Amino acid sequence: MRVKVNGDEFTLPEGSNIKDAIEASGSPYLDGCVLGVIKGKEEFEKHVNKYSFKTTKGSIIIELLEDCPEILLNTWKNHYREFEGLRIRWTTTNEVSLGPVETELTPTKDEHEYLSWDVILSLSGFSADATHIIFSKEKHKSVYGAPAENNGVFARVVGGKRTIMKLTDDDVVKSVKPVLERKSIVQSAAVTKLETLISDGNEIFTYVLMEPEKKSPSSVDQFFALTERGELDVDYESESFLGFYGLQGLEKDPEYIDQRRRGTVTLRNSGKGVGRIYVYREDRVSTPTHTIVGKVTKGIQLMDIANQGDRITVKTVPERIMTLAMTQKEAGEFLESQGIKQIRNGSSDDEAVVVKQDPQFTMDIIGKSEVVTTGVPEDEMIYIELNEETPKSSWYFQKLTGLLDAPVGSLNVMFAFPGMKVMMFRGNSKESKGLVPENNPIKCVKAGEIGITNMSRRQIGVVGVRFEDNDEFGPTGEPFQGTNIIGKVVKGLENLEKFKEGETVYVARRKF
Repeated sequence: MRVKVNGDEFTLPEGSNIKDAIEASGSPYLDGCVLGVIKGKEEFEKHVNKYSFKTTKGSIIIELLEDCPEILLNTWKNHYREFEGLRIRWTTTNEVSLGPVETELTPTKDEHEYLSWDVILSLSGFSADATHIIFSKEKHKSVYGAPAENNGVFARVVGGKRTIMKLTDDDVVKSVKPVLERKSIVQSAAVTKLETLISDGNEIFTYVLMEPEKKSPSSVDQFFALTERGELDVDYESESFLGFYGLQGLEKDPEYIDQRRRGTVTLRNSGKGVGRIYVYREDRVSTPTHTIVGKVTKGIQLMDIANQGDRITVKTVPERIMTLAMTQKEAGEFLESQGIKQIRNGSSDDEAVVVKQDPQFTMDIIGKSEVVTTGVPEDEMIYIELNEETPKSSWYFQKLTGLLDAPVGSLNVMFAFPGMKVMMFRGNSKESKGLVPENNPIKCVKAGEIGITNMSRRQIGVVGVRFEDNDEFGPTGEPFQGTNIIGKVVKGLENLEKFKEGETVYVARRKF
């Protein structure tokens, strides 16, 4: 049997299920993510009510009438592709004609009145062998040999009226296609499991492919960070869009602003919900608070059927270019595979760890085709592990360091005094507001534990680490009730004491 998987056709044995189709096609899919199946073309087109004509002068969109007679509806759906490649047959002040094709309609010889932007099935010469489409440009009366059913009117022009006015008999219709809309997808697609059996003609959707917007390099990298695991968690669902809030609160300056068409991916750049990612199911006008991050080029059907709480497998082309936390050698090999030139800076040894890349953002790197990777010796890196018990404090720490959207972050040493067995790092007074007490130590703070001063003390937001156990004060010198323990240093603690006030410490998550 023949099935389509993410738009590509494959032959599978009878009795195959979705898992077999994924394996045969090699399609991207992460376990537990949402899947979609459309039974076939007929099932899908049964629910489609808009079609797009692409002409040499532009596009035209028609919408089928809600009460369209069945004979007209079936005639259109059985023959619409036959209008592809045909020239405009004639134009007048009242109409534009396209055809002919052969149908089985029965003509009449009556004159009828037609409204502006009616779409009519006309039987020229009172013959079904010369069936045309008439686009009515203004209210008029005419004899089109149209069938008796609704005087041949089966649709209305809802887009591209200017295109119709510009058409001449030199123009050609390049294509006629159904217009993808969420309501038609939802009506024809089913959410299924891997074990679901499939049949001939089924269309299966396993992932969403997104093309990043090169004019929004910083915002695109935030999307890359959100989809680092190759999936998106749906946090909000409405008729118009899906919302993904995993990095809500991480601000980016406004970049490319444009219309939010169906399939557009945006980043909220200011106001309530800053940092949220949205994918649009329906067209919306542009707004300065939404930066265009990219567009969905494959798999919009999954965005249509997904609900709050679902997970969606996601890929991007191009993928993120991120060398941070790699060694200089690993970064060089990775960049070479991407056709990007590496220029080493700082510690250039093969085993040095990359802590900065310039340009910083993927789209800028691709545009320049080279990147400077700054390395530090491995023994200067600090590796950490964060607690799950301190969501607010851990978020603050990651935002302060830059670990929210990059694998390596940094801290600036505020206090380091030999023999004190404690080191403190500068905080951010603006970002630290609302740091409620979380995971306060009870009896003892262990060496290597990372603490943050909470809102009960004046120095809110300061970060600290102790180099030896202390049963009286936290890593920032505050009493236990003023200290939130957010995690611990798992590698490199012995190196911290070498740093001095004003120096930068580079931190990364646990390296396994």
